[in-house]
Amino acid sequence: MSSSPHVVIVGAGIIGLCSALYCARKGLTVTVIDRQPAQHDGCSFGNAGMIVPSHFVPLAAPGMVALGLKWMWNPESPFYIKPRLNRDLLDWGWKFWRAATPEHVRRSAPLLRDLNFASRTEYERFAGEPGQDFGLVRQGLLMLCRTPHALDDEAKYAAQANALGVPAEVLDARQTAALDPDITMAVAGSVYFPKDCHLSPGRFMAGIQAECIRLGVQFLWNAEVTELRRSGQQLDEVVTTQGAVPVEELVLAGGSWSPQLTERLGLRLPMQAGKGYSLTLPKPRQLPRLCSILTEARVAVTPMGPSLRLGGTMEIAGLNEDINPVRVQGIIKAVPQYFPEFRVGDFEGIQPWRGLRPCSPDGLPYLGRTRQYRNLTLATGHAMMGLSLGPITGKLVSELVLRERPSFDLTLLSPDRW
Repeated sequence: MSSSPHVVIVGAGIIGLCSALYCARKGLTVTVIDRQPAQHDGCSFGNAGMIVPSHFVPLAAPGMVALGLKWMWNPESPFYIKPRLNRDLLDWGWKFWRAATPEHVRRSAPLLRDLNFASRTEYERFAGEPGQDFGLVRQGLLMLCRTPHALDDEAKYAAQANALGVPAEVLDARQTAALDPDITMAVAGSVYFPKDCHLSPGRFMAGIQAECIRLGVQFLWNAEVTELRRSGQQLDEVVTTQGAVPVEELVLAGGSWSPQLTERLGLRLPMQAGKGYSLTLPKPRQLPRLCSILTEARVAVTPMGPSLRLGGTMEIAGLNEDINPVRVQGIIKAVPQYFPEFRVGDFEGIQPWRGLRPCSPDGLPYLGRTRQYRNLTLATGHAMMGLSLGPITGKLVSELVLRERPSFDLTLLSPDRW
């Protein structure tokens, strides 16, 4: 292998692009392969654009199984698993149930906190670079609670956050209104996380891609991977519908499609696609200054320039990109309950976006090398934290590819952990 290996990255979402950028900045030759055309709207584009040190509890946490079972019977609920006899889904569900323990949260929370803070620092660095204007707003996030019961629950979470070194403040309705006076709210109160940020994901992706091109990264679009050729423990070539690409180091960052690739290598990567939806109002009735989460409804609300994006739901229904109007309706109906100036009719004619988030059973990404292959790195399974963790993941991928000591202990994220 040459001293500066040719890195092939499969996947041009935020994880793939950030990996390409950090590798290119270290002087590596990089090729990015993606199954979609250059103009696409995958999971990295229509999300809520939040950078969230506040999200240090993984998806697999105590109470989530019971909550999921309760929500399953409501087609408009924030979480839904489409019942189907599928071995991979049953295996994933069993592993999720096994992982949803206090001990898992205790072990995972410090790592998720540190990765999110490190990623936030990288975003701030990007924002200071010439030509990188992606609307980074460092004003925090509000967890808006309609009921006193929800506020009590969030106050307990705030205490946990402060104990972990993630600043959090519990606010009553009046204090919440004073913090974001541009929008009328019907809430009992909120928890304010001052270190969280938001940005415009589409603008960030465009800026990073342009920087990658400037650094000489090659892109192969509309290229479905058909074969991964190998000799023993060495991967030699990625064969695609657009031709074959020789490999010295391979990074799989294929999001929800990653298990299809790893299966060809004899690697099992437990993962389910969690479909989320968003709607973007170009001229909302009111525009908040801060991003927020409507706690009981699990809806994320983000101002992006003059527009307002609202996103939510976690629908486990396989690699299915159809839009379920009932799920979208659940998001729309929630908005006036927290923001009474808004009407359900405000969303007429607004085209819903959908994206498939790659969800591991324990709520942690897969990031690291695998024992079976000498030149394979996996970077996938970030679920709802792909945007938040994108830059730090890219930085860690560049360290792994160059066989440097990673900036973080990645034991919990090992692709071999199952």
